[in-house]
Amino acid sequence: MATLDLRHSLALRICPGLGSNTLERAIQHITPAELFTVSPLRLHEVGLPQDAIHYLQAPDWHFIDTLIQRCIAQHIQLVGYFDAAYPPLLKQISSAPLMLFCKGRLSLLSEPQIAIVGSRNATATGLEIAREFGRSLSGAGMTVTSGLARGVDGAAHQGALSQGGATLAVLGTGVDVVYPRRHNTLYQQVAEQGLLVSEFLPGSQPKAEHFPRRNRIISGLSLGVLVVEAEIKSGSLITARYALEQNKEVFAVPGSIRNPLSQGCHYLLKDGAKLTERIEDILEEVRFFSENGLYIVESDQKQEHCPVLQHLGFEVTSVDTLSQRTQWPVEKVLARLLDLELEDKVERVLDGYIKLARG
Repeated sequence: MATLDLRHSLALRICPGLGSNTLERAIQHITPAELFTVSPLRLHEVGLPQDAIHYLQAPDWHFIDTLIQRCIAQHIQLVGYFDAAYPPLLKQISSAPLMLFCKGRLSLLSEPQIAIVGSRNATATGLEIAREFGRSLSGAGMTVTSGLARGVDGAAHQGALSQGGATLAVLGTGVDVVYPRRHNTLYQQVAEQGLLVSEFLPGSQPKAEHFPRRNRIISGLSLGVLVVEAEIKSGSLITARYALEQNKEVFAVPGSIRNPLSQGCHYLLKDGAKLTERIEDILEEVRFFSENGLYIVESDQKQEHCPVLQHLGFEVTSVDTLSQRTQWPVEKVLARLLDLELEDKVERVLDGYIKLARG
């Protein structure tokens, strides 16, 4: 795997006219480190535009070193495009960010994530639904990803935090800038319990054009996107569109035909999104990603010692009963049952689950 030190990674991030698509084409012919050492003619040959070539001949090292010191002082972690910590799913999207500025639990970048997005002006019901899904997905071991905006975003983060689980917020500002200000407490909670992420330089203030851009990162980090309430023309539908372009799952919660905030979800449902009423509707889709290595599938030996499997017999047992026996939350039981079902160790029947006999 190509590697690059922090100073050079930041130089690529700051370099004008250089994006991940251009960079990927260039490194098919030269190494990332050679971008700073080969001749301008060679950089032109590998497809770099003139303004990028000019910058790479003499990067502003003073600005870069000052920025690094600022990040150290503010406990901001930097993850460059060629770093091992850079999330594999995000690298697959078009125009992937060349640098991520992070505060919090860096390991969450590559954890299985579901994004929850929706209206900033959500109804009380919409906020309640967002919290419930955030709480349930967190209980099932998912990281809940959103944009820290007011409305559905904030409710989804709060739901995950209330479960003691992980949540990741992708910001449309510098990672050190709290926006909206009313979410200062939530910002601090996410920084302590989850992860704050931004592609913008520290200190960057909110700009209208930043927020649609950050939406591609929300969907790019996630296995799927759940839209709770959204108008037809909204940032949530932009996120859903990015998800579709990235071949991610899109889930939508239906609502009243009299509610304008249901129109976006209904539009997505007509366009092939999965109608979503409960957590199982999401888990039964994304759990199949375990086959592609995006989940850690337990060994047979560990599965045999799984509390859910130990408390399940050949008679029909309900999920609530299993929750009582294992002392696990229902969401965690459901998540494990779906894993066991994929392993052909249990079968879902009318009123619950049964254990399958081993051959």
